[in-house]
Order: sequence, then structure tokens, then C-alpha cells
Amino acid sequence: MTDLGGFQDRVARIDLGAGDVGYESIDDEDARKYIGARGLGVKYVFDNGPDVEPLGEENLLAFMNGPLTGTQTPMSGRIAVVTKSPLTGTVTDSHHGGWSGARLKWAGFDGLLFEGQADEPVYAVVEDGEVELRDASHLWGEGIHHTIDTLEEEVDGAYGKNLSAMAIGPGGENGVRYACIINEDDRASGRGGTGAVMGSKNLKAVVVKSGTEMPKPADRETFMEGHKAAMQAIQESDVTAPNEGGLSVYGTNVLMNLTEEMDGLPTRNGRFTSTSMEAEEEPDEPNIDSEKVSGENVEENILVNDPTCHSCPVACKKEVEVDVHHKGQDLNVRMESYEYESAWALGPNSMTDDRDKVALLIDRCNDYGIDTIDSGNMLAFAMEAAEKGYLDEFDESLEWGDVDAMVEMLEKIAHRETDLADVLAEGQKRAADELDAHDCRLDVKGQSIAAYDPRGLKGMGIGYATSNRGACHLRGYTPAAEILGIPEKVDPTEWEGKGELTATFQDLHAISDSFDICKFNAFAEGVEEYIDQYNGMTGRSVGEEELMEAGERVYNLERYYNNLAGFDGEDESLP
Repeated sequence: MTDLGGFQDRVARIDLGAGDVGYESIDDEDARKYIGARGLGVKYVFDNGPDVEPLGEENLLAFMNGPLTGTQTPMSGRIAVVTKSPLTGTVTDSHHGGWSGARLKWAGFDGLLFEGQADEPVYAVVEDGEVELRDASHLWGEGIHHTIDTLEEEVDGAYGKNLSAMAIGPGGENGVRYACIINEDDRASGRGGTGAVMGSKNLKAVVVKSGTEMPKPADRETFMEGHKAAMQAIQESDVTAPNEGGLSVYGTNVLMNLTEEMDGLPTRNGRFTSTSMEAEEEPDEPNIDSEKVSGENVEENILVNDPTCHSCPVACKKEVEVDVHHKGQDLNVRMESYEYESAWALGPNSMTDDRDKVALLIDRCNDYGIDTIDSGNMLAFAMEAAEKGYLDEFDESLEWGDVDAMVEMLEKIAHRETDLADVLAEGQKRAADELDAHDCRLDVKGQSIAAYDPRGLKGMGIGYATSNRGACHLRGYTPAAEILGIPEKVDPTEWEGKGELTATFQDLHAISDSFDICKFNAFAEGVEEYIDQYNGMTGRSVGEEELMEAGERVYNLERYYNNLAGFDGEDESLP
């Protein structure tokens, strides 16, 4: 057990096959060595063994929060989902915002560990230190939006509608290897196929109900000093300042125009590094303008609200509403996730700049419970593969920028309805193997790249290659320095110093993911603010070096897991 502040010292271990729920304490040494959330989740998955089949009942699915989750710490509403990935075969952790992480803490838990496989579909209800399994057969086959609406009506308890529902859609149920878990309709644990693992366990949803009592700091004075400094840094940052900074005004999609201007935006399945470059090099081809799907364009034309996560002054979420015409139907779409990565993957990389239909594509991905980044990349992969003749054996195909066909293919992928959709549901590496189309791949370890082209952003290239969960912009976010100048501007086209920069960000993000707080804190705060809030909450007295070593320890444990699972240096290369 642990007596560290910020922990409830309670984890539920749910055996879905037996229908049993047990409760256990947090190991104190592990809490000190691996911090919490991502770090502790990785330790649980590591102890479960690296040889398990990702979609087998022996795989562990961990929902974890950290010692700062659900506190006054800015942006502390995150939750980590940790498991062995069916997409990459590595350990993976995927995080989402909103309120579920905070509510899990307030409901009396540091984590939920799901083992085995239920005989029939179930969902879990978490409330007041207890977990109950309920029948979900009536929800199996339903999309995310219907599922969450139903659960909000169906689940009653002492706290009324003060609940968060984390659910899977048809993508997870049908084992799409990049299926995700969606929280509160539009907030995704997007990468690595966590939704497919959840579906393999016949677990449709996890519903968390709670009051709002925050954990009390062990050393309130130290904690509040760190909190005050953190809030001041956030308010003074050009990136995070509430209602002024680029992230607050335009959301993550503020990066669309910035990355385009730096020739760092992959387009046409990464063939070019900006839409303007493509227009120059192929003037006779249909071209697009990434500005049409940028944060500035969205803010001016379709923004309707700025929802936020627990304890977040930034409010980077941008809720939009559009009316679109699709296949003879007039549709109204209102959703909260017009994010940079999503807009890029389903927009410029797939050769469309139709702002409103990109919103439809994102919303469909969310409802089906499939990752927008890998989904968009798979569509672009298929478009290039069709162009090169790799899809000639199939009775269907895709063409660049055909949004109606993209919408239809997403549905087919989520349900594995056709032979081609079944191949595309397997992810880039397996699809390339099946089609012998390796020259169309844009992945590392099977996971697709994100919206930063390593030809224009060298640090991101190192980050993709050395990420423990496959190509990922969030393992070591060097664009902070290469694009935004945080902590200082570096030349994005130069290799010098990028290895050390990447490693520093990798360790720093392992810390924030283990706290579990939003990475956007790092756009304003330094390790000093982290330390005071962590020490004040837990009652510890760690210094900067010790904290950074803990981040490195988490990263190295992930690498060790991957080594034991069969990965080596040959797997750390760019497409």
C-alpha cells in the first residue's frame, strides 16, 4: 500500500470471464518509481508479460489516473489507457481528456484492471469505491453517440448525471486494429488500438459516477506555490493564455497554417510537404488549400462553443456545427473534436479541403470508434495504392479527395464489410504486406505517422523512429521547439542537437503522462512548477534530476517490454 498524497490507494481488478471484481492497494515502491497513470499502467502490463496476444483474453487493459489527476493542478483531467497494442505489438498507452480521469479519482480509484473475456457484452459502472458489471447486449453494434446517450439515461446513482462514459463503437467490436475508446462523445484514447482490446473482452463501456471532492495535498503550501506559478505561466504564454493564446483561441488546429508555412505538412499520403509545394510541382493536378481546414477558418465560420476539461483554463476543444449534403441526405453535424491531427489526416493528406465534410469524416470516425489519424492515413494509403494498381483485384477503390467514398469506406472498415475494408482494418503494415504495397506505407512499427513531415521537421523524425508505441508525435514533441520556439527556437531542418532534444521531451512527457496532466502544460510550465505541485500533493521532496530520472525509467521500462516482445533497432526506422 502507499500513503502518498494524491492516491486513493485502491485499484479494481475485474475478471471479466468470471464476472468477479477484486480490490487491491498500490505498491508503494512502484508509486515512487513510476509516478502513476502511464508509468504504473506500464508496470502492470509489463508484469502481465510481453508474450500475450493483444486480442487474446490474457491481455491486460488498464485505465489509470495519476497523483495529480482530479486536483487543482491545471489541465489535470486526463486518464491513461495502457495495454499491449494489436496494431503494433508494443506496449501502448493512450490518453484522453474530459472528466473521466478526475471522476475515477473522485469515485475512489487510482485504476481499473480488466482481465479475461466476458461471455456476453457487458459494461462496468464505477461509483463510490465499487465496480459493478451490467449487461450490454442491447448496446452491442451501436455507435458511440447512441451508446453514451443511452448510458446517460440508463445509469442512475447517488450523483445523478454527474458521470463520464468511455465506450467503444463497431470498430472496437469488430477488431479494427486502430479502434479507439471514446469518452464523452468526442474525446479519444485514439492511438494503438485500445478499443480493439476492449472489444475483444466484450467490454462495451466503462461508466464512472462520482461527487466532486478533490484529493487534499499532503503539503498544501508547497502545492499552492506550484499551482500559482503554473497558472501564471499559462496566462503569460502566447500559446496557452486563456482567450488570447493560439491554442486557446483556435485549438490544436492553430498548427495547420504554421506547419504548412514551414513545409512540414504531409499531403497526398506524404508525397509532398505542403499543399503549396504540391500546387507548384503538379500545377496540372487537382490541388487543395490547407488553410480551408485551418483553426483560423474554423473559428471564423463554424465554431459554436469552447468546452473544456477538468481544471483547464485553456479550453482548446473547439465545438463546431455544420450542415452537409452527403449521398442525397442533408445532415447536421455538431461535434467537439475538429483537431489538427484529425483535420490533416482526413483533409490534406487525403486530398480534400472541404472544411464541413472533414467535420463529417471526423464525426463518423468518432461514432464508429476508430482513430482519426490511422483512419485518414489508411484512406490515403488506399488512394495511393489504387493509383499504383495494387487494388486492381478488388471490386471497389478510392480516388483522391472523393469525400463521399471516404465516408462510405470508414463505415465498411468499422464493420469489416468488404474484402478491401477488411484489409484496411488491419493497419498500414499488415495491409502493405497483404497487398505488397510497401511503397505506400507511412508508419513506424505499424502505427501511422502524424501531421508533421520529418523531411521538414528533423526532430519529429527521430521521435517517430524511437517512439515506444510506433510513429507518434506525442512521445517527444519536438515541434514545440521546431515550430513554437518552446523552450527556445531551433532550426527544424537541422539534425544537430535533435537527439538530445527528443530524449528530453520523451522523458518530460513520460512524467506528465504519469502525473496524468495534459502535455499542453509544457508549452508554459517548466519542471520547477511540476516539482512543487507533485511534491506538495504527494508529500515527497524529489528534485529535478530525480523526477527526470523517473520519466526516463518509465520510457526505458517500455523499451524493455518491447525488446522482450521481439523489437530491436531495425524496427526504429522511418518509412
